[in-house]
Amino acid sequence: MRKENNFRTVNRILGDSPRLGPFPADQIFPWSVIAILNVFVVYYTFKAGWLATGLSIAWGWATWWVLSTNKDFLGKFVGVPRISRGYMPFQTLKGNRERARGNSEIAIFKSKRFE
Repeated sequence: MRKENNFRTVNRILGDSPRLGPFPADQIFPWSVIAILNVFVVYYTFKAGWLATGLSIAWGWATWWVLSTNKDFLGKFVGVPRISRGYMPFQTLKGNRERARGNSEIAIFKSKRFE
């Protein structure tokens, strides 16, 4: 029987990002600013009530979280694959027919031209 080494994790949070409960710590200051601004604008300026203020705060927090987190919740947007130009030797579609007829110099010239 094969003997496997099972390592015991000593510090489970080693390498994780800092958190305050379920919320990432880097979001606390921006969320506070969003909440304070929404209270002043929605509640005091528009006199909309606490329900509308709470909904606008939640909307602001969710928007900030989606746009600013990196690989945590939804992360930023999915990156576009990088398209690069590659080079390969030229191969004619009629290469076999030309070689059979003895015109192999033309195919060789065409392939050398693109190297």
